[in-house]
Amino acid sequence: MSEPRLPTGANPSQHRIWLLIALACVVPAALDTLQTWMQARLAGEPVRWQNLVFQGAEWLFLGALTPIAYLLGQRYPLGRGRWKRALPVHLAGAFALCLGWASLGLLLGVVLQRYPAQGPLPQAYLSWILTSVPWSVFMYFTVLGCVHAFRYFLEARERELQASRLTAQLAEARLGALRMQLNPHFLFNSLNALLVLVRDGNQRDAARVLELLGDVLRQLLRSNQPNEVPLSEELAFIEQYLAIEQVRFSDRLDVRWRIDEAAREALVPGFVLQPLVENAIKHGVAKRADAGKIEIAARASGNRLELSVRDDGVGFSSPAQAEGGVGLSNTKERLRTMYGAQASLALNSPAGGGAEVVLTLPLRVGPA
Repeated sequence: MSEPRLPTGANPSQHRIWLLIALACVVPAALDTLQTWMQARLAGEPVRWQNLVFQGAEWLFLGALTPIAYLLGQRYPLGRGRWKRALPVHLAGAFALCLGWASLGLLLGVVLQRYPAQGPLPQAYLSWILTSVPWSVFMYFTVLGCVHAFRYFLEARERELQASRLTAQLAEARLGALRMQLNPHFLFNSLNALLVLVRDGNQRDAARVLELLGDVLRQLLRSNQPNEVPLSEELAFIEQYLAIEQVRFSDRLDVRWRIDEAAREALVPGFVLQPLVENAIKHGVAKRADAGKIEIAARASGNRLELSVRDDGVGFSSPAQAEGGVGLSNTKERLRTMYGAQASLALNSPAGGGAEVVLTLPLRVGPA
């Protein structure tokens, strides 16, 4: 499997690495020049400007030649399965760096009339090449290592970004699937209530349910539904849903609200309360001959948001039976997918009877 190469035009920062390495040679150039000046001063000798220029320029020449290692490092990476073909190229590149450095150094020596341009020129040239070999090879493979380290850093960062995108897409798909399970479940129950009204010949209430159901379905079937909505929007949807149930149960359904005003702008999962309210109606109202009470509460405390739905019905026969339903099991799964361990769903049995479902979420406020 071939390894990806560093892109040549994707990001300007990728092409600045050779410039940074080249500029790094300015530091040893300045230090070497300062060292030559101080040695001459300490020895009581006159400071020759030719020596200062030569010592500083040598390092600058080396910096100017480092792009050879960068360009060859891009074109021939020393990756697994490729090093046998790339190694001879890089050895040739190191020799080219050495040859260029020695040539520029000798040319500067000729201009300044100083070492290494002493004695016969061919002999001085060969001697200076041999002198330049260790530093040339060291600098070439140092730059090559920096190029590869930078390339692998970019690849690792890209893999992390891809993994995070895939994780987000997977979570989005799971949330969509869970939401699509809830919508038909809600629609089936609403249509069942509508069928009862039609069979009883209650055309006025049936028409009212159809009107309310149309409003609810328009909200459910929006293509751009966000995963989180302000609590005020969620409560408005619950009011529409309860209006349908009020037609069905008439004066047998008593709904009470305890909503903390500070919690209304908090973000909550869309349609998170509907299955809880539906369960409360099913267990707290539908099984009673007299009126049943449902209490919907929201409270913000510190960095937590607490939502609860409570009924005064017969309650759940067991927590296992309650969690086995579509509504609660999907709600728990949605919370786990969206918030992980930061959210929880708890089933309580109040002292006065009935059942209570409590959701605890991280408190986040959306844009105004």
